[in-house]
Amino acid sequence: MYKIAVMGDWDSIYGFAALGLTPVVVTDGKQGTKKLQSLAELGYGIIYITEALAAEMTKAIDAYRDQGLPAVILIPGVTGNTGWGLRAVRQSIERAVGSNILLESES
Repeated sequence: MYKIAVMGDWDSIYGFAALGLTPVVVTDGKQGTKKLQSLAELGYGIIYITEALAAEMTKAIDAYRDQGLPAVILIPGVTGNTGWGLRAVRQSIERAVGSNILLESES
């Protein structure tokens, strides 16, 4: 069974510990890049990252985008939803299927 972590600022991630996820408090993209690599090496299968943090570490996330594990999934933080996480999921589906299969229109 794979372990699951969630990375971001404390206010955004502290509640995930109650669900059994490993919270990893990160304050900037440089630290986030190191933590992401460390979690991947430790065998974490899923790593959730807040969108605000992910915006500071796009290259590190892109390095894992086409790998099977770990799955890097962007989530909104307390500052709100930027839409980046949904766009990343849409792009992953398009790569896997070969076209946009979502029924909603892209605005």
